[in-house]
Amino acid sequence: MEFALEILSYVFWVIVAIMILVFVHEMGHYAFAKLFKMRVDRFSIGFPPKIVGKKIGNTEYVIGATPLGGYVKIAGMVDESMDTDFLQSQPQPWEFRAKPVWQRMIVITAGVIFNMLLAWVVFASLKFAHGEDYVPAENISGVYVQEGSIAHQMGMRTGDRPIAAAGRPLVRKSDLDGVEALMADPMTITVVRDGQEMTLRGPSDIMTQLNRRGFSLGISADPPLISAVQEDSPAAEAGLRPGDRVLALATDTVRFWAEMTDRIQALEGAPVRVRWARPDSLVSELGEITTSAAELVGQRGGVHIYEAEIEPTYHEATESYLLGLMGPSSEMIAREFGQQHRSFSIGGAITAGFSETWMNSRAIVTSLKRIVTGRENVRENLGGPVMIAKVTKEAAEAGGSVFWRIVALLSITLAIMNILPIPALDGGHLVFLIYEGITRREPSVRVRMVMQQIGMFLILILMTFLIFNDILKL
Repeated sequence: MEFALEILSYVFWVIVAIMILVFVHEMGHYAFAKLFKMRVDRFSIGFPPKIVGKKIGNTEYVIGATPLGGYVKIAGMVDESMDTDFLQSQPQPWEFRAKPVWQRMIVITAGVIFNMLLAWVVFASLKFAHGEDYVPAENISGVYVQEGSIAHQMGMRTGDRPIAAAGRPLVRKSDLDGVEALMADPMTITVVRDGQEMTLRGPSDIMTQLNRRGFSLGISADPPLISAVQEDSPAAEAGLRPGDRVLALATDTVRFWAEMTDRIQALEGAPVRVRWARPDSLVSELGEITTSAAELVGQRGGVHIYEAEIEPTYHEATESYLLGLMGPSSEMIAREFGQQHRSFSIGGAITAGFSETWMNSRAIVTSLKRIVTGRENVRENLGGPVMIAKVTKEAAEAGGSVFWRIVALLSITLAIMNILPIPALDGGHLVFLIYEGITRREPSVRVRMVMQQIGMFLILILMTFLIFNDILKL
């Protein structure tokens, strides 16, 4: 029963996202067809069989039972329905084929334009409503670099201070592994080490490498602050509490949370002496540690310093050794690094929304280009309906802002994919219209029908590949 509810949750959220994207896309075709006085026979969200429909004027508005797309059927247009009966009569003034080429080109591309506009509106609205919280890059004095990670292979080392990515000075901490930095060609990171600047170059197949490593460069600046302690865990029995800061494992100083977790794994369950600091205010609240395992080893700078020997436990589900500690919360990180908040005016939000739409569009196009040219692995970088459902559900669980951000990114992806010059897609129709505009004559109906069928066949093959590929990656 629980598994069935989980599946329904995935299905529900992906349907919501697809319905939004399809409605906006088809509304673009519909709106400009109406503007140019073309007759729209059907506006459908979802494919047949029909669940419900209502005819208003000349248009039937339909909701289909197959929520994987939609369509606008415009009179006098050869489309995916393969309906060519209208070709037996002379063009009528309300038909698609009777309108100037430039009008038909606008109608065909309007769906893509509306999808891009949706992304722009979403990004701008999020900026205006919530502003932007960020950690200034200058507040990061150094980072931890996981051994064997992409950053480590590039030449980065623990303690390096990143100052630029893709040749641009870092303004925010998030700029280091942001879309713009990762999509640069070549992808580079400039760091300061021992007072010297050095620029390090990333792998040419950066997206494939990231996918294989959980989309992480292996860089972290999070401090070893404890936000929670699992009940009855080795750490709890030793006396550690939320708000403590780990200072050292054995004789090795600890500066980063990821550094501590990696060292614990390297011990493979062997007991380790842990030193931690507790603010005097927390000592006053909780009292002195009275467990036999811990001992007070010093007091300085408003903190009590404790030590205890702790034996990690093995967690089979994650195949890792644990003390029972949870890393710093977002509030802790904000206090540690002096997080700042930026509000946006309406004009500023519109500009920021456009910049984010443009940046993500470039990233998607660049990623597709790398896949097509063989620089990136196809199987590891393309996602289909199953992965979209997974990402959409996770976004919905994370909150409205995250969900709408995913909707905006999917809208950009839909727009770019639709404008590709593949028959049966908007881009394929646009190619025929460009040909007509240049040669002053339409491609033959036979050619268009054959190309449409080829396009539908290719799309079917691609969708089948993506679905099976998604399942294999789960």
